Amino acid sequence: QVQFVESGGGSVEAGNSLRLSCVGSGFTFNTAALTWVRQVPGKGREAVAFIFGSGTISYADSVKGRFTISRDNAKSTLYLQMNNLKPEDTGVYYCARRGDIPRGQGTQVTVSS
Repeated sequence: QVQFVESGGGSVEAGNSLRLSCVGSGFTFNTAALTWVRQVPGKGREAVAFIFGSGTISYADSVKGRFTISRDNAKSTLYLQMNNLKPEDTGVYYCARRGDIPRGQGTQVTVSS
């Protein structure tokens, strides 16, 4: 079945960086449209970045210019480089196929001011 394992979260001060990783399995990784989604307590899920199998990329306005999504198809791994982090970036980050409900355990990102 489709599985994702996210890692790389942590607690940092505002202005710092984190790099999230996500290993996918159970599907054809290199052609899949993939997304990073964050969940904030009391709020809904927000898709922050997409990357299509073609390499086309899209970002939410809230992270544009600060986050970079990338993929290594040979390793079935999706990445999210997060720079200049802000307190409002705090949440649990998940990866998923675009359109799917996130299935992994997620990785917690906490940004303090």
